[in-house]
Amino acid sequence: MKPPASRHVLICGAGVIGLSCAYALRQRGCEVTVVDRSPEDRDGCSFGNAGMIVPSHFIPLAAPGMTKLAFKWMFDAKSPFYVRPRLSADLIAWGVRFMRAANADHVTRAAPLIRDLSLASRALYEQLADATHNEFGLVRRGLLMLCKSQHTLDDEARVATRARELGVPAEVVSAARAAALDPAVRMDIAGAIYFPLDCHLAPQRLMATLLRLSLAAGVKFEWSREITGWRTTRNRIDAAVTPRGEITADEFILAGGSWSPAMVRGLGLKLPMQAGKGYSVTLARPRQLPQLCSIFTEARVAVTPMGDTLRIGGTMELSGMDESIQGERVAGITESVPRYFPAFTAEDFRDLPVWRGLRPCAPDGLPYVGRFARHPNLTAATGHAMMGLSLAPITGQLIAQLLSGEKPSIDLSALSPDRFN
Repeated sequence: MKPPASRHVLICGAGVIGLSCAYALRQRGCEVTVVDRSPEDRDGCSFGNAGMIVPSHFIPLAAPGMTKLAFKWMFDAKSPFYVRPRLSADLIAWGVRFMRAANADHVTRAAPLIRDLSLASRALYEQLADATHNEFGLVRRGLLMLCKSQHTLDDEARVATRARELGVPAEVVSAARAAALDPAVRMDIAGAIYFPLDCHLAPQRLMATLLRLSLAAGVKFEWSREITGWRTTRNRIDAAVTPRGEITADEFILAGGSWSPAMVRGLGLKLPMQAGKGYSVTLARPRQLPQLCSIFTEARVAVTPMGDTLRIGGTMELSGMDESIQGERVAGITESVPRYFPAFTAEDFRDLPVWRGLRPCAPDGLPYVGRFARHPNLTAATGHAMMGLSLAPITGQLIAQLLSGEKPSIDLSALSPDRFN
């Protein structure tokens, strides 16, 4: 086997996970090539998201009560969660696995792991901000979970108690205290939970920073080049096959987001995943500009100030690989804003450009990070759902440690890409 420093690593996907892996591997001396199906001026999940770094989000998507909520919402086109009715064996299998995982034992096991990943990722973001003079706009002021009703506030207070038990600071605050924490915006709420360790940034600027750093470090990029197959010798992958020829490497990293399962189907690998479509709009001149990022808890809508602009996004729409924009889903997001921030009106959102992206969702709410047993020189770094930006730096570090022969700083056994086989 070649020593780690001389290995050629091919990363399949140039989103925030792929770029984080590329930069971390290059720092360890690996030769790195990144290939992506899109052109360089792409606009995928890594660009239009809410830009949040969230140690507060330690409960996986598959949690008690989520199945009931999913059934309640799934036929409401404006709800936070929507499943487009269709006959799909993959969707049915994913749903069964999701229901099996949505239990208290799973949350008990997963929460400390997600906490460790999130806190480690936050620390790496701070290091990157220091090293780049914070060119991607990292803001460390915390996050507010805004609750319209006392019932929701009581529920979230129990989450806050659990957070503190896990070592994640959380404070239940009154409406007046929330207003004092972020006086730049008028709120109509019963109260909020304040998570002081949460951060936010500008995703487009982060992606530009990661691309610049990777290019400067010597990472090579192949744009508009889709992987359509693989050349193998027994269980070892020798090359990725594309319409413009093969790309050989010693190690291969699957970081293709929602396109990852299709990439490895020809290898006989099954990677349970559904594309969770999300939408966002960005106000260039908002009536009021909050200084903290926040989440409208009942509406499941995220609100993030990015420089002088305000981004509002949300929904989880399971409609396969369909990237079309559904107007009712967008309306469900924008109509929630005046209910929490009454200075805003429906007119503020008229004719705004709408972004959409497909988030790669594993059925248990945990990402896939680790080697495949059947093909040991293929490693997964995908399936992060809504936590891709939040967990990107630690994912890159763990992949670099794994491929460099180091013991990963966080146990990866629960994130194995083979865990459903």
